[in-house]
Amino acid sequence: MKLKTHLFQDLMTWLKEHFGNPETLMMLVWIVVKIALIYIIARICIKIADKTISHMVAAREKSPLKFDKRRSDTIGKLIHNLIAYTVNLVAIMLILGQVGLNLGPLLAGAGVLGLAIGFGAQSLVKDVITGFFIIFEDQFGVGDVIQIDQFKGTVEEIGIRVTRIKSWTGEVHIIPNGNIKQVTNFSTYNSIAIVDVAISYESDIDRTLSVLKEVVGHIHEHTNKIVKEPEVLGVQMLGTSELKIRVIAECLPNTQGEVGRIMNAQIKKQLDAYGIEVPYPRVVNYMKSDRGEGA
Repeated sequence: MKLKTHLFQDLMTWLKEHFGNPETLMMLVWIVVKIALIYIIARICIKIADKTISHMVAAREKSPLKFDKRRSDTIGKLIHNLIAYTVNLVAIMLILGQVGLNLGPLLAGAGVLGLAIGFGAQSLVKDVITGFFIIFEDQFGVGDVIQIDQFKGTVEEIGIRVTRIKSWTGEVHIIPNGNIKQVTNFSTYNSIAIVDVAISYESDIDRTLSVLKEVVGHIHEHTNKIVKEPEVLGVQMLGTSELKIRVIAECLPNTQGEVGRIMNAQIKKQLDAYGIEVPYPRVVNYMKSDRGEGA
């Protein structure tokens, strides 16, 4: 008990010696006020950043690209954490400076460490930065059909460092985000199916066009992958032994192959039903008859 009383008296004596001076007390109050201001300004900066992020994410919803709500939430949290960590780190360093801590050696050490990491992991940093902008700008999403350089396939995963795409033959390509220079996205807008119908020169063009318009209208009514009625454009090419009539159909993204096969099958059936001949190679044999010697 006597020891506790002695320690308390020593503490009170130390406080009177150091804080009994009005100038020292005012300096302490001013330091506390500055620390409070630094903290408040840091909170305000984070709040403003959160509002800005919310507006940016909301603007992305009006983009023509497909927008994933979960991705927007992930991006918002990622940016919020990045800004919060940065602002809080700066605030802590300013507060430590106010209490008299020398930040020179600490900053120098952090700079050397950051420089070493930067030189040792340039490709990693490049991959991460590129991956961040791919996710933030929503350049493509999981399930989209894209082409990166010579690789074309369906996106299976978008990471902060690598992107995985699977080709239609089953191969999985893992591409570092830093190597992605140009991307072609086939899933953003509707596609166009193109079918060239070959008929013989002996066929009636007007009758053929009428039959084609009838069959494509029927296909449109029974195929939900075609977004509007196909168009029969007319004679596309005059060949050596055939005429080609072009038919186009606007369909859902990446369904042009399936729609084209359906149209080919139905058009062939309709042409056969109306007796319109599709040209094919023919072989004609000429027999030379022998003549008598007296002829």
